[in-house]
Amino acid sequence: MVDRLDRQGRYGGYTEARDVRAVVFDLDGVLVDSFEVMREAFSIAYDEVVGGGEAPFAEYNRHLGRYFPDIMRIMGLPPEMEEPFVRESHRLAPQVQVFPGVPELLRELHRRGVPMAVATGKAGERARALLGRLGLVDLFDIVIGSDEVARPKPAPDMVSLAVSVLGARAGHTVMVGDAVTDLHSARGAGVVAAAALWAGVESEPLLREAPDVVLHSPVELLELITTPAPAAAP
Repeated sequence: MVDRLDRQGRYGGYTEARDVRAVVFDLDGVLVDSFEVMREAFSIAYDEVVGGGEAPFAEYNRHLGRYFPDIMRIMGLPPEMEEPFVRESHRLAPQVQVFPGVPELLRELHRRGVPMAVATGKAGERARALLGRLGLVDLFDIVIGSDEVARPKPAPDMVSLAVSVLGARAGHTVMVGDAVTDLHSARGAGVVAAAALWAGVESEPLLREAPDVVLHSPVELLELITTPAPAAAP
């Protein structure tokens, strides 16, 4: 059952029908498990550019969802880390896997005619290439990268653009993310903010943001979709 936080921060069963007709997904930590690839790519980039000592991946992880250059600025790290990070991310991309249940969820949403988009902290070209390798890119109406909007997450620009392209109303759209930046972007765009916990992320920072919906597995998203499934062929 999908969970909702009440105004006191307690959980309750979320059984109310929501008129959700379109979905915007984050990519890393929601659709694909790229955590170890990011860790290795970040560590190599840090060693090449900064050198010496352990790469501060735990701090980097707290900023996931943002565009890589923005994270470097926030952490006070050299922007030159981007080139080796992207290089190593490409090299290690075959190790990235789709989370269990995600392909089935996406295909069911597609079967129902639910418009879908991806709004990711990755650059758009990298995101589309990864989804293409995984055989999922054609299920989405649009895949938007952080380099393709004026203001990436946590600003609402990416989600607002996705809503416009999908032809949906903001109030009829849900943004599914695993980071605080995703929830802020969703709120700014006026869409339903859903926290995805199936990647095993630390839940407390997300729950402090009081998301509209808490999802523990991909299939739970279907409970929010009110678009009727097409009738089976005779």
